[in-house]
Amino acid sequence: MSDFPSPDELFARPFFFVGIGGSGMLPLAQILKGRGAKVGGSDRSFDQGRTPDKFAALEQQGFELHPQDGSGIVSGDQIVVASAAIEESVPDINRATKLGCLRLTRAELNSILFNTSGAGVAVAGTSGKSTVTGMLGWIMQATGREPTIMNGAVMKNFVSPERPYASAVVGGQSLYISEVDESDGSIALYRPAVGVLLNVSLDHKSMEELRQLFGDYLSRSRISVINADDEEAIALLPHAQEVITFGIEQQKAQIGVVPGSIAEGPIRQAAMIVDRHDSSKHALRLNMPGRHNLANALAAIAGAVASGIPVATAVDALAGFHGLARRFDVVGTTAKGITVIDDFGHNPEKCGATLRTLRAHPGRVLAFFQPHGYGPLRQMGEELAQTFADELSGDDVLMLSDPVYFGGTVDRSEGSERIVSLVKSAGGQAEYIPDRSAVRVRLLEIARPEDRIVVMGARDDTLSEFALSLFDSLS
Repeated sequence: MSDFPSPDELFARPFFFVGIGGSGMLPLAQILKGRGAKVGGSDRSFDQGRTPDKFAALEQQGFELHPQDGSGIVSGDQIVVASAAIEESVPDINRATKLGCLRLTRAELNSILFNTSGAGVAVAGTSGKSTVTGMLGWIMQATGREPTIMNGAVMKNFVSPERPYASAVVGGQSLYISEVDESDGSIALYRPAVGVLLNVSLDHKSMEELRQLFGDYLSRSRISVINADDEEAIALLPHAQEVITFGIEQQKAQIGVVPGSIAEGPIRQAAMIVDRHDSSKHALRLNMPGRHNLANALAAIAGAVASGIPVATAVDALAGFHGLARRFDVVGTTAKGITVIDDFGHNPEKCGATLRTLRAHPGRVLAFFQPHGYGPLRQMGEELAQTFADELSGDDVLMLSDPVYFGGTVDRSEGSERIVSLVKSAGGQAEYIPDRSAVRVRLLEIARPEDRIVVMGARDDTLSEFALSLFDSLS
């Protein structure tokens, strides 16, 4: 990291984000602009007219938007921020190379801000990172700590008419809370004061690679917060220095749940939280359903404790947490009782958690899944198919469209039809409907009272528009 400029040197130069509307790019752009930097960028979705409301909001906030044709790169003094995987043939990158611009990946930039803050609190794991980051951020905000928060999702508590896409909060420089990503290996860049580990399961990398990355992450964290219910996560405990554990099932976890105290509803839940350090008990009310979200709340409480916040204070703050956009986000329920839910589920663990939450309550599930890429589908296809087969019953309906594809040279020889075949081989039912407009027709055709329709997928903001238009049509 010593090869990169200091934050003060960074803020003195103009930034250009290639893909500024992306879930990882936008919050960083917001943080830089909030700290006084000049920030512009380009995005293929902007050029294609996708999600126009988002880009209109960015322009209103003072971000300079350009076509992704190289025209926004005008000086070698600009710092160009882009995905590590972006192709050199992209005009903006080609132009930046010719002008000799300093280039940073999203993770490099975020790690500079994180590691140079007074204290960095990192949230890692295969699933739940954005939710726990939002919960932790809200606990810190509600208790007057004025955190800077870097999240991959819009946090409803921080949304305002001026900032409808609040995936970041620009607070002070003494506390920086961020989710950190293992999928590209960039988790290795961070040196946390507090390092939270939620879970370890197959996603973008092999289990061997994940164990190495997460083990090293814990060894660099001054205090580690580990999920005692996750076998893979707790097996990495020997890598950690000081440790706080949390868990619903493991009775030895420091932050846990009183057995028999969980009261679950379709959109919220309650439980009695126990701090086994002093045996004190605290009533938690959470405006999110699902056992996985209760585990997320425990992680946030434990992370807050590691940061010096009492358990009681953290539990009280979570009662005011309103959740994240696209995380079991209830769009609405029609007069006939059909509920539409917008959800970020895209890997086996996330999809399984969402479907288990739905299956815990009466009503048929109509699940539409749009894979977030051809590469991930090849990596986790068999596990994903098994999840769908295991978690959906005979009356439920699963539909898959073609994966997200915005251009590039990715191998598209194996797609969603393979997953449908695997689901059927595993004993489940699934339909391959390549085009999303045809999925819409099919859902409107078969939906009946008391159904729950869940729209799942990542990397495509128009899924939220799809869920909303579906609800409008059903209403």
